[in-house]
Amino acid sequence: MSLHPIPVLLFEIIQDLRARNPERAPLIGVAGAQGSGKSYQCRILTMANQPRFAHFSLDDVYLTRAARADMATRVHPLFATRGPPGTHDLALAANTIEALRRRHAIGVPLPRFDKATDDRVAKNDWPLFNGAPLAILVDGWCLGAAAPVEPVEDEPTAPINDLERLEDADGVWRRAINQHLRAGYRDFFARFDAIVYMRAPSWEIVRTWRGQQEEQALGRKLTGDENASLDRFVMHYERISRSMMAGHHSANWIVQLDEARKVTRIEEM
Repeated sequence: MSLHPIPVLLFEIIQDLRARNPERAPLIGVAGAQGSGKSYQCRILTMANQPRFAHFSLDDVYLTRAARADMATRVHPLFATRGPPGTHDLALAANTIEALRRRHAIGVPLPRFDKATDDRVAKNDWPLFNGAPLAILVDGWCLGAAAPVEPVEDEPTAPINDLERLEDADGVWRRAINQHLRAGYRDFFARFDAIVYMRAPSWEIVRTWRGQQEEQALGRKLTGDENASLDRFVMHYERISRSMMAGHHSANWIVQLDEARKVTRIEEM
């Protein structure tokens, strides 16, 4: 395999889609659990092809801290934490995509979210994309995730971790997430011309990858309290991550990773 097989795969998909419709910038999704390197792979491709490819992340369109606090009050306290379906501004994502697709777009703001402050960056500080992109890349941990086939109305699905067991005993949060997946998220995912899913080998390694990211950002090892906080944080992502690993997604391509994030297999669905 080449040194960077994922950017090569993305480029080939883009070339194929553009050959079929040269007048339209294809919309490509890159999915993968936390720490899998999806944003990094997109950046490799966009840096190699600037200014032709536009890229932003679902992480960049999280609801503001205030909006999530309101949702936590109205729906369930766990919605204060960014990440699960329901905590993204899908209208902002869709409007950004449409603005990029207008021919000869000038100065399209690309949303940005500051994880250090847990809030959206002021719009005046968003980077601008100039011109008409040849492709639009969006990465996201739950991009293409499928909701359960049958609605969970009366009985919540059984909890799979301590967060669900202790903080969502009645299943309100889990049901609300599924409702979001069936509605706005399913419609949003249907916009994509292709979705590439970077599949982790296990849920357990995802926690390890996320911890590595945190330590790289801090430049030091995590403390015991920080590790405990991270354990709780990743539990918000566990159910959907496990579901996607089990095949419940709408991806067109699966890129299988090993524990070192090396590509071991690429499969077209």
